[in-house]
Amino acid sequence: MNIREFDPADKKAVISLWQACGLVVPQNDPGMDIERKLKVNPELFLVGDYRGEIVASVMGGYEGHRGWINYLAVSPDHQREGYGRSMIAAIEQRIGAMGCPKINLQVRSSNDVVIKFYQSLGYGRDKVIGLGKRL
Repeated sequence: MNIREFDPADKKAVISLWQACGLVVPQNDPGMDIERKLKVNPELFLVGDYRGEIVASVMGGYEGHRGWINYLAVSPDHQREGYGRSMIAAIEQRIGAMGCPKINLQVRSSNDVVIKFYQSLGYGRDKVIGLGKRL
C-alpha cells in the first residue's frame, strides 16, 4: 500500500470507503467534511492506495495544542493486513513533526474492536467525557 496525500479526484472513492466501513452517519455529510478538511491542514488528509484502489484513509488535525485523528478507515477486504497501523504511523509522524505533544481521537463507546485496535497502538482511555455541539 502506498500512503499519499488526498487528491480531490479521490473524493468518490474515499466516501465509498467510509460508507463500507460504517463511518458515515446521518448528521455528517462526508462530502462537506472533505471540503472543510481541504481548507485546514490538507497535508494531514492521507489515503492508502493499493494497486490503484483507495483502501484506507485518515484525517489528522493540529491546532497548536492537541492533535486529532478522524476518519481512519480500512476497506473490509484489507483489514488485518497492517494498513490501519501504517496509516496511524504516517499521520502520527506528520502531526508530531508539527510539534504536537498529544493526539486525541474519539471512538463510539460500543465499538470494542476499534477501541482494542487503538489500545494496541498505545492509545489509552483519558479520564474525560467527550462533549460536542453542532453549529
